[in-house]
Amino acid sequence: MRLLIVSNRLPFSIEEKEGKISFKESTGGLVTGISAYLDSLKNSSFTKQEHIWIGWPGSEINPKFENELRKKALSDYNAYPVYIDEKSMDHFYNGFCNKTIWPLFHCFPVYTTYNETAWNYYKKVNEQFCEAIVKIVKPDDMVWVHDYHLMLLPKLLKEKLPGTPVGFFLHIPFPPIEIFRLLPKKWRVEILEGLIGADLIGFHTHDYTQNFLKCTLRLLGFDHNMGNITTDNRVLKADTFPMGIHYLKYHDTSALPEVRQEKEKLKSTFTGLKTILSVDRLDYTKGILNRLEGYELFLENNPEWHKKVVMLLFVVPSRIGIDNYQKMKAKLDALVGKINGKFGSLDWTPIHYQYKYLPLKPLVSLYAFCDVAMITPLRDGMNLVAKEYIAALTDKTGVLILSEMAGAAKELGEAIVINPNHKEEIADALKEALEMPVEQQNKRNSAMQKRIQEYDVIRWANDFTQELIEVNEFKKKFNARLLNSADKKQLIKSFKDAGSRIIFMDYDGTLVPFSGLPENAYPDEEILKLLKSFSGDPKTKVVIISGRDKQTLQNWLGNTNADMVSEHGVWIKDNGNDWQLLKPLNADWKLKIMPILKTNSDRLPGSFVEEKEFSVVWHYRRSDPELASIRAKELIDDLISFTANIDVQVLQGNKVIEVRNAGINKGIAANYFLSKNKYDFIMALGDDWTDEDLFKSLPDNAYSLKIGMGSSHAKYNLGNYKEARKLLNEILN
Repeated sequence: MRLLIVSNRLPFSIEEKEGKISFKESTGGLVTGISAYLDSLKNSSFTKQEHIWIGWPGSEINPKFENELRKKALSDYNAYPVYIDEKSMDHFYNGFCNKTIWPLFHCFPVYTTYNETAWNYYKKVNEQFCEAIVKIVKPDDMVWVHDYHLMLLPKLLKEKLPGTPVGFFLHIPFPPIEIFRLLPKKWRVEILEGLIGADLIGFHTHDYTQNFLKCTLRLLGFDHNMGNITTDNRVLKADTFPMGIHYLKYHDTSALPEVRQEKEKLKSTFTGLKTILSVDRLDYTKGILNRLEGYELFLENNPEWHKKVVMLLFVVPSRIGIDNYQKMKAKLDALVGKINGKFGSLDWTPIHYQYKYLPLKPLVSLYAFCDVAMITPLRDGMNLVAKEYIAALTDKTGVLILSEMAGAAKELGEAIVINPNHKEEIADALKEALEMPVEQQNKRNSAMQKRIQEYDVIRWANDFTQELIEVNEFKKKFNARLLNSADKKQLIKSFKDAGSRIIFMDYDGTLVPFSGLPENAYPDEEILKLLKSFSGDPKTKVVIISGRDKQTLQNWLGNTNADMVSEHGVWIKDNGNDWQLLKPLNADWKLKIMPILKTNSDRLPGSFVEEKEFSVVWHYRRSDPELASIRAKELIDDLISFTANIDVQVLQGNKVIEVRNAGINKGIAANYFLSKNKYDFIMALGDDWTDEDLFKSLPDNAYSLKIGMGSSHAKYNLGNYKEARKLLNEILN
């Protein structure tokens, strides 16, 4: 199996000068992490998995160099470039990705812009990535898509390559629904639908996973079971995979002679001073201004620390063309100047500030040297810098001050975890960190080092890809139940050859889609024509076996000549005869149950109670999905407890809870018809778990079909009601 890694950027960028192209390796957490994982695959004696990295090469390419670049990228980097013109990339990356998704997903709606042109380019670039992948994919390949730039891509791939395993990992936070729904309705729905095109969707923390699951429930209507989501025609999974670092890379680099020499130079430069390290990309999410304000307050509250402490502030240039970043840079410069002017003297500068990129070895030297690292983003998906700092502490001395808003805080609980919005908390944390005994530092850092060494980036990637393989294996087993062309051909042949036939059909969710109001799910012309065609054949008996009341079935389907069963088996009507009870029943219990259902209906807007002769139903399809899920579980518990000594059943269907007399179900009703005649061909279609009684009651030679992707006693699954109609039409034709 070949692994296709897909990200916005390739692990290198290209430059075109004087008619020649050159390659320059890229940096960043995603590139570094994935590269470490791919290197581990190359060096493994057990796994020889091939891979190709697909992405944009960093600039627009002269068409005459495209073939040369593609060959060199494939031979030197196992990479496949996606060529995107400069205008498209500007609207896509600088526009939608960095001005819409980045601020909104980091919970900065005030910085979010909503530009329809940028959205259209976002869709266009995702489509271009899809086209590039389709060109090179092989039957046994597995695709792993990365990050917020390509959230539409999983669905596009699944439409083109339905049998290919597709994974997606989001490297930034997934926001709460209150923030996510600030996106225009069309955009947010398409983004969610794009994501659930993947077979496995990964997030850094449990909170982000839960945020995503709540959005899919409330905005798309898809509930989940332990992260497993069943859509109309697929099963997928959302799960948590906290990304690690290449631990040994930072730990071993810290022990290199040149790094130790640099550390000694830093010691001589800052003799007698405690050092606080702050290193971040220039970004409003990183909390740099808040951090400086906290440091300023610390100096105000603790004059005894003047001339004894210094902050080494490194800010890496980022997104230079975006206004918000340039405004932040101006504020940052001004605040550094203010603090140095307020507290500094000829022999002491409180902040040493540099605006530049730091290569690996100088960066690790700083990690190993500094007494305190302040990593306090206002919002961050994971923040690998915190883990890098801990990994570089070979002597286990040093204190990490970490924001609770960073995903890494879930794993690095031994750090001093603070709220980055509260400068008093930052100031207090600085004092605690600077005065922490060495023994306590060793104890805390040992625990964190052990944890991040055991769950490093290679383990993270292995866990994700292994889970994707397992999800795909489960999907294969599930898809084996889908009615394939060969089985369908045999079913149709059996129908044609049979001298006598009976077909049991559920109504709602099987022949027609569900509706917010039950009375709106009336049959259309296609269904009426189908039923009349089947039941008009003297060899074929059609039985509509539904939870509907008998009057509704009579009004809607009375002219089709079909036999009918209402209230899941309470009433039976042979064609040409009157309705009759399957067995004598008592409905006195309804007086006790109705108040409970009505009370719950009052508590949940959009829900309502439907009363039938021998059952009552609580509908909640039009209610808020998240609140409805909670209320439904509470009601089920209450009803089961309340009806323990009453001869009734409590059933949960598709957005309904029904209470009915015990001893009645669709299986018993089906046996009524099967006992009256011998049939050469038996078929049953149903979508709900109330239909499971029907499926279980049928003989082994019957064709039973579950509409939907859930597990079932039926022999086959069909995706939805449309596929059920298509099958019925094919049988007739």
